[in-house]
Amino acid sequence: MSPEILGDAKVAAAQRLYEALATGDRDGIDALLHPDFVGHAAEGLPLGMGGRHAGADAMCANLWWRIGRHFTARAVPGDFQQLSDGRLMVIGRYRGTARRSGQPLDAEFVHLLEFAADGRITTLHQLTDTAAWHAALDAPPRLETIDYRVDDGVATLCLNRPDDRNAIDLRVAQETLAVARRIAADDTVRCVLIRGEGPSLSVGGDIAFFLDGGRARFGDLFVEMTVPFHEAFTVLSRLDVPIVTAAHGAVAGGALGYVYAADLVIAAEGTRFVTAFAGIGVSGDGGGTWHLPRLIGARRAAAAYLRNTPISVEEARDWGLINEIVPGGQLRQRAEVVAGELAHGPTKAFATMRRLLRESWHRDLPTQLIAETHGLRLTGDTADAAAAIAAFATKTTPEFTGR
Repeated sequence: MSPEILGDAKVAAAQRLYEALATGDRDGIDALLHPDFVGHAAEGLPLGMGGRHAGADAMCANLWWRIGRHFTARAVPGDFQQLSDGRLMVIGRYRGTARRSGQPLDAEFVHLLEFAADGRITTLHQLTDTAAWHAALDAPPRLETIDYRVDDGVATLCLNRPDDRNAIDLRVAQETLAVARRIAADDTVRCVLIRGEGPSLSVGGDIAFFLDGGRARFGDLFVEMTVPFHEAFTVLSRLDVPIVTAAHGAVAGGALGYVYAADLVIAAEGTRFVTAFAGIGVSGDGGGTWHLPRLIGARRAAAAYLRNTPISVEEARDWGLINEIVPGGQLRQRAEVVAGELAHGPTKAFATMRRLLRESWHRDLPTQLIAETHGLRLTGDTADAAAAIAAFATKTTPEFTGR
């Protein structure tokens, strides 16, 4: 049998395993696993789920059924790769909610599957983001620095430390992640709006917070802050809904991450963008070293970092950092209108567009064209596409439902 046919059979077996796990089909699981099956779950998983589980009974009792008791979650495979040594690598995400806390679970996984000659699975090695599992089990933090609400499909993340110009301390970083996870777990959300109360969207890191405690070194503190802060932007980047950011005042340092996270950025007249990192002798966070060269070009990004050169709102528009400039008094209303329009658009198509645009950076043109064809298949089968094409033929306005 050719390697291609063997690979297809392994993928099909893996897909059946994920389906059986999602439905709790023990007979289906037993049919797929070899009698000598051994599972290796990631060390550090909560609830004693990590470690070696010999046999289907142990794997079900100590990992899979235990997940089911504490989470409403499923493993969602995204990519299947046949390795040269015969193993199958599956990359995907665990998605769901912790039953006790109600906190969302969104944890990346890599599964390495080995197979016997008869096609049954002999070994499963699991790698996953164990911190995300622990975070989901914890009670959600009471939001103190961010106002969050969902209204008519628009989830609004509003930074609310106006007296401090929404400066980012550890609490802001942690709450940004908490809100991002809430958004990811809420199927009613069809667009995200990020904005800030007070004179600025955010001036970046809270220097007063950094100095509190009389530290002589700040490296460990910065790591403690940026781990949840960066994870928040990772979660936001993978959402299936568009993001709008309303920027005003001085937007500096890591706060630029809220700008980079958006698909569309609307800025008030007079807004200034500045990395600010060189001024305090640090290298930067918020994803700027990845986003900024791609948005405004390598030379301009270098000047923004190395020389701390501010970017005016007009330059930001002309260079591609933002989309639109409006008078300051109209910013909130304009951003809400744009977010509302997107929330009533074809959500499934938006999700595919976001994914195609994001992944285009890592692909050549032929691969991207294949991905576009696959995306058209997915979106072409949606109710929104059917409604919109019918409306186009009758010269009427479609009503999108997000399905």
